[in-house]
Amino acid sequence: MVQYLKFYLLIVSLVLTTSSHAHLTQDSVKKTEIQYFINLLNPENEKAIEDSINYINSNWKSEHEIMVLELLYFNLNNHKLYIRLLALLQVRTGKKFGLDFNKWYEYIWNKDQKLSPNYHVFKAAIHKKIDSRFETYFLNRQDKTTIRFDEIRWGGVLQDGIPPLRDPKMITAHKASYLNDNDVIFGIEVNGDVRAYPKRILAWHEMFTDTVGGISVTGVYCTLCGTVILYNNQHKQATYKLGTSGFLYRSNKLMYDQKTQSLWNTLWGTPVVGPLVGKGIQLEYMSVVTTTWGEWKLRHPNTKVLSLQTGHKRDYGEGVAYKAYFSNDDLMFNVPKLHKKLKNKQSILAIKLPKYPKQPLAISVQFLKKNPLYTLMIGTDNLVVLTDKTGANRVYESGNIKFKSYDQQRKLIDNTGAIWTLSENKLINKRGKELPRIHTFNAFWFGWKAAYPNTELIK
Repeated sequence: MVQYLKFYLLIVSLVLTTSSHAHLTQDSVKKTEIQYFINLLNPENEKAIEDSINYINSNWKSEHEIMVLELLYFNLNNHKLYIRLLALLQVRTGKKFGLDFNKWYEYIWNKDQKLSPNYHVFKAAIHKKIDSRFETYFLNRQDKTTIRFDEIRWGGVLQDGIPPLRDPKMITAHKASYLNDNDVIFGIEVNGDVRAYPKRILAWHEMFTDTVGGISVTGVYCTLCGTVILYNNQHKQATYKLGTSGFLYRSNKLMYDQKTQSLWNTLWGTPVVGPLVGKGIQLEYMSVVTTTWGEWKLRHPNTKVLSLQTGHKRDYGEGVAYKAYFSNDDLMFNVPKLHKKLKNKQSILAIKLPKYPKQPLAISVQFLKKNPLYTLMIGTDNLVVLTDKTGANRVYESGNIKFKSYDQQRKLIDNTGAIWTLSENKLINKRGKELPRIHTFNAFWFGWKAAYPNTELIK
């Protein structure tokens, strides 16, 4: 079969090469360029297919590469057409990547973006065949984006196909008999409301929306890039109801808001495609910590925790969801470029201060385990990073205070001998002086670097 495919590609390639200047019929000339690509979404009409292939071949532009690639990626039910399109792409680009889609995407993404003016029409049409709601994401939005339009890639699910947990049922700690002390949880505290979201549940849902401490929040767990982020849903009196779009940007989950169907970048907390772009919307990060259930309930015995009664049937066993993906360093969806200063999925602590948006920082979690009391400066702000015995990271402003010890539980001592107590949202000493927590989160190295190419790394 492989030899047959190679031979067929060779024959088709020769035909394409010799017919690159084939004369088009008058009917073909009258059609808009994008229609020839859309015709290939309905491969029953052989004449339309022939006209389209001839037109694309005769009028080839680099702008056509992404559209031919996406036609191939969505696996046409016409083997002959599939082979012709692959041969066309290989002849016109000079690249012989075959069916290695990741290499094709990397080839395109590492060049300057060149798109047909009506690429959005094609992108809307091809994805509408998967989910009719996808059309709105793209149609007439090519000029309403802050990210590369050709890097928005379908993640394999429908809108909310990975179902977010909306106002999920919470139970008290002593009723959470399904959890073991070493199970991983994502812990938050908002206005005294303390909650734990076990990884074993959230990995199946990737998002929750809830009201915590009187604040409307969204928690996002992008399993592909290892990020857990908590956002305040409100911005300038508007509350955004977010969900799972089904799409990715640089292997990072894109959210959508229900009202405008704009796409949002999970790491940035901003709309990146659609009518909300350019409105100055930036959701506020809130604190979240990745730790163990045993450590969290020891610190917060009155915590609430997710119930197994989520309204969905899943195997919520520890480590079940994405087991294969987490067991190696391979990516499920590629990014334009990998940076080998760390392994792809090595966990880092991500810090990006609103005051210094152009100074993102990544610190290797392995480095922090060896340096549980670590001080640093971003801009003119002094920070202290505290890592407890479970490897959980918390970051606080330190101002002019210099700390000399941390017991990796709740107690710090500064260089004057004053004792400070750690809580989720602040450090406080006996005189009532407080140092606020900085909102940070953990992520896989590759995902953070793809989102922030200029990030500094400490390892």
